[in-house]
Amino acid sequence: MSGDGRRKRLSAILAADVAGYTRLVERDTDGTVAAWEAARNDIINPAISEHSGRIVKHTGDGFLVEFSTVQDAVQCAIVMQQRLSGNPLEFRMGINLGDVIDDGEDIHGEGVNIAARIEALATPGGITVSGGVYDQVRNRIEVPFEDIGEQEVKHVSAPVRVYRIIENTSAAEPGAEATERLELPDKPSIAVLPFDNMSDDPEQEFFSDGISEDIITALAKYGWFFVTARNSTFSYKGRSTYVKQIGAELGVRYVLEGSVRKAGDRVRVTVQLIDATTGNHIWAERYDRKIDDVFALQDEITETVAGTIAPQLMVAESERVKRTPPEDMQAWEMVMRAIPLYWRMNGPDLWRAQDLLLEAIELDPDYAQAHAILGLTYIWNSWMGWGDDPTSTIPKAEPACRRALALDDQEPWAYAALGAVHGYFRRHEEAIADLQRALDLNPSFSFAYAWLGGLFGYAGKVDAANEAIDQAYRISPRDPFNALLPMMQAVGFFTAGRDSEAHKLAKETLKVRPDMLGAWRLFTISAAQMGDVEAAKRGLSETKRLQPTISLDWAKTYSPWVRPQDRARYVEAFRIAGLE
Repeated sequence: MSGDGRRKRLSAILAADVAGYTRLVERDTDGTVAAWEAARNDIINPAISEHSGRIVKHTGDGFLVEFSTVQDAVQCAIVMQQRLSGNPLEFRMGINLGDVIDDGEDIHGEGVNIAARIEALATPGGITVSGGVYDQVRNRIEVPFEDIGEQEVKHVSAPVRVYRIIENTSAAEPGAEATERLELPDKPSIAVLPFDNMSDDPEQEFFSDGISEDIITALAKYGWFFVTARNSTFSYKGRSTYVKQIGAELGVRYVLEGSVRKAGDRVRVTVQLIDATTGNHIWAERYDRKIDDVFALQDEITETVAGTIAPQLMVAESERVKRTPPEDMQAWEMVMRAIPLYWRMNGPDLWRAQDLLLEAIELDPDYAQAHAILGLTYIWNSWMGWGDDPTSTIPKAEPACRRALALDDQEPWAYAALGAVHGYFRRHEEAIADLQRALDLNPSFSFAYAWLGGLFGYAGKVDAANEAIDQAYRISPRDPFNALLPMMQAVGFFTAGRDSEAHKLAKETLKVRPDMLGAWRLFTISAAQMGDVEAAKRGLSETKRLQPTISLDWAKTYSPWVRPQDRARYVEAFRIAGLE
């Protein structure tokens, strides 16, 4: 965001107007206005709402809508045109994918301009889309497209490739169902399709194929979801098959697809994660990079995509499981309900998560990940000081993690959880070794990087802490856990005596999680060491609200700072704030 509040983002823009509106108004003002109002109220606004669009503005005889995904924009346009067939007015619609600038009241930029210009190329009752839109939906929405070539667009330097959706199609829903559907596995399942090479250079085929293969390998390291083998997914290379059909044929719930476009010394990689059972987008991202080292670039994009997909899948699965009646839940679904509760980072939700994890283990005693996450919740409960007797969970934490490792010594969650346990007991070297082992097993495990950063911070290794937390951000920029990363980074800054920076970071987490106990503790101690006693007392008041049992003795005994001088400084800061 710029200093004046403007925001830049990638959006799908739908521009529409009424063909011949001025002529129609001259002929029958009242009738035309009434038809336009009926279309807007009965058809246009409901369809936009159904497809998660945002009306940016009305333009007299038209409107401008912003969508987060291209698929929603195109489906919405098709649905609107179908429903408008009974209205006397004929609308033209154009859709473009591009960067827009939001000033808080309107959106601007070339992305908007192109949408408006190609809309004028649509026939009455028709839809036109830019080449970028076509590239992303051509295999996912079952409608015929007609390439009408490159078009000169006013105020845009380069010609724009434009496609027309052929009228009179009834395919509002994407994807043809396969004649035979494989049964979905018990856990989440994903197929990574070979990325399309959109460059003129056929030599880029190895790069697009390489990214696809590396993502398959990286995702397989997570273990908690099923990944279709490369030989199966690459059989779709070069075929125009719809995502719902692919999902049915391969027996997967999710499909990842993408494209690679090279221009000069730069490359653009676009990635989309889709629910193959519905055809709906879950996540999409675009990566623009300069090619200095093609293999390093391939590794970077692979690591980032894999690290982002895992939490996105976890969120999608958690939302899906919410719709499952509790009596019908299996062990996996109980874990999926537990993880978002853990992410909320408060006592009552954590205890509910523990109950679900225990139920999952009762159903499946050999479920290694459930044991690992249960151990993590036990140590986190004590770390945060939740409940009347928070330290009572300490003896349960390490056995749960050890049980997970005994069941599966290749489970990254087990090593990450055990690392947290060792860190709590100030066994710094063991903790770091465990987290490094988790990352050896899964280099895209952003959660392990986050914990690693926090533990380096508790040991006073600020540079290493910042490097690990930066890596967590880079690998998984949309991870639900990321709200806590500023708080974890603040640990290292406090250890280094950089109290104002620690204070600022604690406030960053509190903006997103106002009841985050750990952030309030860091807010309090950093304010106290800065000499802002008033802020420290306010922070202590909030800390006591969330942790009524906190005391100087607790801070001295159970704080995980490795060096004695850091623990002493921590305790002294609480004393300054008024803790007894």
